[in-house]
Parts: sequence; C-alpha cells; structure tokens
Amino acid sequence: MITPQYIADLAAAKLADTGSYLVDVTVATGNRIVVTIDNEQGLGIAECVAVSRWIESQLDREAEDFSLDVSSPGLDQPFKVFRQYLKNIGREVEVKQTDGKKLSGVLTTATEDSGIVLEEQKREKVEGKKSKQNVTYRHEIPFSSIKETKIVIKF
Repeated sequence: MITPQYIADLAAAKLADTGSYLVDVTVATGNRIVVTIDNEQGLGIAECVAVSRWIESQLDREAEDFSLDVSSPGLDQPFKVFRQYLKNIGREVEVKQTDGKKLSGVLTTATEDSGIVLEEQKREKVEGKKSKQNVTYRHEIPFSSIKETKIVIKF
C-alpha cells in the first residue's frame, strides 16, 4: 500500500538542497497521488517533472498501479505550511478565523511563535475631518485562531 508518509519522504529527499519544499501529499482511492511543492522564487514545470520522475522511479507499477500528479499550489488554494506565509509577505491575503470572522489585508509579518500580522486599510470618517480618510488597522493573529489563509486575487 502506498502511504502519504512514504511519498512525502521520497519528495523531501528529492527536494533537499533545492530551495523548494513540500506543501502537501495526498493519496486518494485508487492510489491517486497528489504532491504539492513550492519555492520562494516560484516553481517551474521542470522542477515538478523532476520530482514526478523521481517519485515514479521509486515506486513499482508491477506491485501497485497508481497515478501521480506533482504541481505547485494554485493561487486559490489555502496555505498549508508556514513557509507559504513567509513567501507571501507583502501580498494581500484573506484570513478566515476559527470564530468565523474574515479579515483581509497585507501580510506584513509571519513568525512561527506568534502568528501573523495583517495591515488593513479602510476609508473612514475621522473626527475633525470633512472627508473620509485612510485608516490603517493592524491585526495580530495567532496561528491557533486561523482556519484558512488565501491570497486575494485581483484583476
């Protein structure tokens, strides 16, 4: 039986010293293997192909049939590992919290110990001013209260 941990170990061995990192591994029914990898500088198709070929070479199709998909995480996919937060500092993200609240803003800081910091800009009426002003709110969010974080896609 092909296990997610075995595939994760194979992928990690191939990715060692490349600057890329493993984001997620799933093994679904029918041995459908999905490996998600990423890199701070972006990920090319050549690296995905290299990891796919490496994993495939370590598995025996005679023993178990499988399908294998190696890709980078899509922009619409939630963050799964801490390094994705580091990669996206300076970008606008949306955070769904465990209490159901949603916040969006620019990700300014991410630390494994304390969580993330978002800066949110709003136009609001400020006392003593005639027109609305830009007001910046700083939200410190511990990882324990984050349900999901995604990049905000704007066109």
